[in-house]
Amino acid sequence: MRSYCLSAQVRQRHDAMPMPTSCPRWYVIKSKPRQEYRALENLERQGFPCYLPELSVEKLNYRCKLETREPLFPGYLFIELNDVDDNWYPIRSTRGVSHIVRFNEHPLPIHDAIVETIRERLAGSPLKVPYLQPGDRVRIVDGSFSQLEAIFVANDGEERVMLLLNILHSEQTLSFPVTSVSKSATN
Repeated sequence: MRSYCLSAQVRQRHDAMPMPTSCPRWYVIKSKPRQEYRALENLERQGFPCYLPELSVEKLNYRCKLETREPLFPGYLFIELNDVDDNWYPIRSTRGVSHIVRFNEHPLPIHDAIVETIRERLAGSPLKVPYLQPGDRVRIVDGSFSQLEAIFVANDGEERVMLLLNILHSEQTLSFPVTSVSKSATN
């Protein structure tokens, strides 16, 4: 009786497992914190086709505006694997990789259309995140208005920003160099 129950459980578990396919499918890899690029490089060295969607982010660094590339989905990247032909074991020990995203006990493939849509969207017009968004609270760090808090309104060319200041109980919109403004910690 007991062996029958165990074999029924094994059979039920086997029925719930996805059937292996011979065509490659996309899966999601969870990387270790801030190691998406390391995981991507090491997986590609092993011959796995991977994709890490990126966006362009403006940052203020040492008083100059820099444009850097960051992952669209921090901590995650896509990998294309074949259920039958690929050896999945080296992925777990790859530097930068935490694990393959799973549901229950098995990795769940995502539709090819999702990855293709992301690729098309980023290829058409790359996403760009500006350093400041309208409505962001900022602190002026240079000049006669130093240490005053303001609200970012808009960019005023490449090197200047328009800020809304409350001076003597009236709101004034003034232009400042972008290097004399920093994001407030309260954002």
